[in-house]
Amino acid sequence: MLSWFFSSKKIIGLDIGASAIKMVQLDAGKGSATLNGFGFIPTPPQSIVGGEIADPTAISNAIKSLIAELKTSRKSIAVGLWGSGVIVKKISIPRVDENVLADQIKWEAEQYIPFDIKEISLEHYVLKTSTSAEMMDILLVAAKKPLVFRLIDIITGCDLSCDVVDLSTFALANCYTFNYGKNSDVVALLDVGAQITNFAIVQDGQVLFCRDVPVGGFTFTADISREMGVSLEEAEGLKLAAFSNQQVPSEVSNVLKNTTESVAEEIQNSFNFFGATGATGAISKFLITGGASGMSGFADYLTQVTGAPNEIFDPFMRVKYSTRKFSREYIDQIRPYCAVGIGLALRKKDDS
Repeated sequence: MLSWFFSSKKIIGLDIGASAIKMVQLDAGKGSATLNGFGFIPTPPQSIVGGEIADPTAISNAIKSLIAELKTSRKSIAVGLWGSGVIVKKISIPRVDENVLADQIKWEAEQYIPFDIKEISLEHYVLKTSTSAEMMDILLVAAKKPLVFRLIDIITGCDLSCDVVDLSTFALANCYTFNYGKNSDVVALLDVGAQITNFAIVQDGQVLFCRDVPVGGFTFTADISREMGVSLEEAEGLKLAAFSNQQVPSEVSNVLKNTTESVAEEIQNSFNFFGATGATGAISKFLITGGASGMSGFADYLTQVTGAPNEIFDPFMRVKYSTRKFSREYIDQIRPYCAVGIGLALRKKDDS
């Protein structure tokens, strides 16, 4: 999951978010990738609650609509997984031989993962970050099996093949590594969605740290609704008006300012968690993307509290597209929504 490569079998990247479901098709090979198709549909209301799929039928119907929209014959799917049922933990253990590492990892997972070990899918990755010859750094990745099986059932129920289940944060990192290359800079990636911000820190093509931060665009909507005493629909309209620099009541601006600060501080906590893992090297910058990434003043305030400069994440830095098929205006429109889907579409069947 932690390195990028291309598929001999063409695969579709499926990014199921709280506010939108996205599909990405790439034509890839020999170090290049070209956008073949992109589909976007609003996530059906109440189909995802608390970060988990609550209405599989509604999600299934949305996926079928996207497949029809893309007019694709591809059946192979790489899907992203996120939410409270996923835990990623970096640990350091005494260096052991590969043939006994799996047993050691299982024991370590029982100590660090707050789920029943029998009820999780467990992966581990040996990082190259340890400075001690006697120790090794491990990234533990655990996901509740019911979440994984539910995704697989939904996809196979659409007459598709679920060939890769990946963490959305890893897919985000995969997209970054392909587009920006492997380098020694420690870079933070933020994909700001409706309910969740995927947060990953990468270096030399490795994910050093990641977590799903429980804040996003809906945080602003909910705060406006609560503070202004208006419906969520009205609050969403006020938020969008403010972020597009339209005139709004001063109370709305005050709420947005306060929420921006609290969201930025929540993300700052993730920076602090990363520092607490014993990581060496300061974060050189952060790249920001996602449907809610255009929140006015958000990135600049995050730079203020973290001290790290910000840039817009460009998932099309190396991913090509035909201007005869996709206008530049269309690419600019979809750019904030593509990173995870592109990272998934770069996977290959049986990737693990």
